[in-house]
Amino acid sequence: MKIAFIGLGNMGGGMAANLVKAGHQVNAFDLAEPARAAAKEAGCEVFHELKEAVEGVEAVVSMLPNGGIVKAVYENDVIGHAPAGAVLLDCSTIDVATAKQVASAATKAGYEMVDAPVSGGIAAANGGTLTFMVGGSASAFSRAEPVLQAMGKAVIHAGDAGAGQTAKICNNMLLAVHMIGTCEAMKMAEKLGLDPQTFYDISSQSSGYNWSLNAYTPMPGVGVESPADNDYQGGFATALMLKDLRLAMEAADGSDSAVPLSARAAALYEDYNGAGNGALDFSSIIKTY
Repeated sequence: MKIAFIGLGNMGGGMAANLVKAGHQVNAFDLAEPARAAAKEAGCEVFHELKEAVEGVEAVVSMLPNGGIVKAVYENDVIGHAPAGAVLLDCSTIDVATAKQVASAATKAGYEMVDAPVSGGIAAANGGTLTFMVGGSASAFSRAEPVLQAMGKAVIHAGDAGAGQTAKICNNMLLAVHMIGTCEAMKMAEKLGLDPQTFYDISSQSSGYNWSLNAYTPMPGVGVESPADNDYQGGFATALMLKDLRLAMEAADGSDSAVPLSARAAALYEDYNGAGNGALDFSSIIKTY
């Protein structure tokens, strides 16, 4: 399949490379020259003009920083420029309202489109083990699924347009809460004299079991290998977690949802990010304890 890939950053670069590995022809576009060079090295055909990258393709995949950019890219450079029969897949994490607006504009122009945000981070993007949460019609999902399967381990249809974004922000809101709870428990146990590894051995096999503890242990030298063992480099940046939490708080306000624990987690990440820690993995918030 001929696929245009827009946005070749930390996540998009690995995703585009996995499409090439799966045998697809990939037209790659990014504003940054280093990102284009890496994509070329991975076997993509690189374009300097976005409208040229989407010509003659069967699918368009995007991985972009925010909703404003997604809206502008699709309205100005994709819709009306990619073939009408192409399926459009936006894998960015953006607000639900914008995802629905862009999908509506695409549908009116004759395209099928899905919002397909991801879970898994940079390592999963490079390794092709992402989880995709997909919003869109059954027909659009059916067409998008083979493309997504080349980049991930799980592709789940969440519902109509915008449902993928809803799943993503709610999932990461939960992730922030249990990461902070895990950090608090580990540091409290240590301050009370319990060896951190012993606490991990107990809690990871009892009712304290959770992903942040078992699969992404935030304390270096304890539990599984994680960004904590690499001075919190790589992984899922604090700034990105905060971005998702801001989207979640916006959605909570708009839906009259009570989220007191998540609101507190968002406030803690606001403070931590504001102190200059945005580039560190989000689990590094354990340093504040």
